[in-house]
Amino acid sequence: MIDPLSLVSIAATFFVVAVSPGPATLSNAVVAMQYGRRAGLRYGVGLTAGLAFWGVVAASGMGVVLQSSVVLLSALKVLGGLYLLWLAWRSAWTAWQPDTEHTLRPTRQRWFVQGLALNLSNPKAVLAWMAALSLGLEADAGLGALAAATAACVAMGLLVYVLIALVFSVGGVMHGYRRFRRWIEGITAGAFAVAGVGLIRSSFVEAR
Repeated sequence: MIDPLSLVSIAATFFVVAVSPGPATLSNAVVAMQYGRRAGLRYGVGLTAGLAFWGVVAASGMGVVLQSSVVLLSALKVLGGLYLLWLAWRSAWTAWQPDTEHTLRPTRQRWFVQGLALNLSNPKAVLAWMAALSLGLEADAGLGALAAATAACVAMGLLVYVLIALVFSVGGVMHGYRRFRRWIEGITAGAFAVAGVGLIRSSFVEAR
């Protein structure tokens, strides 16, 4: 069994990592502001599922294998970077649309799938997982301790995304989004572009 204090330490560390500004938290906030609470929550659950995938990879030991495989890690970074650049283009296109053409109509977009895809596109997440799990676990930690730590981190990730969806979907925030939509989407596009280029660039650094 894992020491409760160690579990709290791991969860707290991962909470700080999950709440840090990045593509996942930024996109979750924008979805909640633009489409409301339900869309934000569904998107957040998708983000959590993607986060959990990398957690399982790290906990199973595959994270070490991935980190040591330069070709595979570089390929995943390039794919993830291209996906972020596509998100940047989509945000830029939204910012470019006139207010009369930009709608907040109910959408059938699959928010869960989009959130899942975003966090799956970031293989660097496995490094954060490995750091968090190694913080409070001994080298000979059993399967139960590893599972408990992973579950606690996933719960922290879900908590972060749920809080973002709830906070940014309140009426005043959504009204502010409508008013400053172009600026918000433009900044979002820039953030995605920087993250995408950075991820692709890091893949070439790894390949050297």
